[in-house]
Amino acid sequence: MDCHAHVCGPASQYPYAQERIYTPPDATLESYQDLLKMLGIDRAVLVQPSVYGTDNRAMLAALKSYPQQLRGVAVIPNNPQAITDAYLEELHSAGVRGIRCNIVDVADQSAGLPIQTLKDMANRIKPFGWHLELLMHVNEYPDLAKVFENFPVDLVFGHFGYSHAKHGVKDEGFLGLLELLKNEQAWVKMTGPYRICDGDLPYLDMRPFNDAVIKVNPLRLVWGTDWPHVMVKKQMPHDADLCDLLGSWVVDEILRKSILVDNPCILYDFAALNS
Repeated sequence: MDCHAHVCGPASQYPYAQERIYTPPDATLESYQDLLKMLGIDRAVLVQPSVYGTDNRAMLAALKSYPQQLRGVAVIPNNPQAITDAYLEELHSAGVRGIRCNIVDVADQSAGLPIQTLKDMANRIKPFGWHLELLMHVNEYPDLAKVFENFPVDLVFGHFGYSHAKHGVKDEGFLGLLELLKNEQAWVKMTGPYRICDGDLPYLDMRPFNDAVIKVNPLRLVWGTDWPHVMVKKQMPHDADLCDLLGSWVVDEILRKSILVDNPCILYDFAALNS
């Protein structure tokens, strides 16, 4: 299962938010379906991209087109009181199983994490069994485990916690992520290694991060393509090469099946596959 991809456009039908920091080329559902067929992937999770803000229409249209194949992670306004139960129920019926908070560009180290807002949002989604996905640089928060120790819902951290490889696996923030992972409070997406290291494929300086999360809790790991690889300014390998990279990093077939099939079925509320 591909647990991290985005649908962008057509821009003529689903215009981007004015406050976006980049404008992607169209990456349509049809193009993504071609990719899934090429890679032999049966199921996928679409994550709301930042260019759409809280306008989830493009993602929801995709989910409704393939309800048995796709799940979604939405973005909702950060004012939980403004969200109606009816809207959350509509998202759930469409296949949404989590919400995403991108705090990479708004993190204020003097103020810290907007933890109360995150808790309020979590309490709103908890009755639906959803999770909160965070796009954040965990290395910027050395007290990560303490801040989230009593959080109302499961956390999902994108891109191995988005800590650059130069900080290493002994960084306090990454160690906090590992603690949350060990305590079954968090999941980790093994995605986007090219985003958090300086080298090219096979991203050797990211291998220790891969090995660290597997050692701590392999039952809380999922994988994704990160298609269409927006805002990547370095050499971008073919998606099939990224699949092969996972195979070289996770050589045990049972473990690989857990990461690619069993774990995401639990996290995203899919019926278990027989394969």
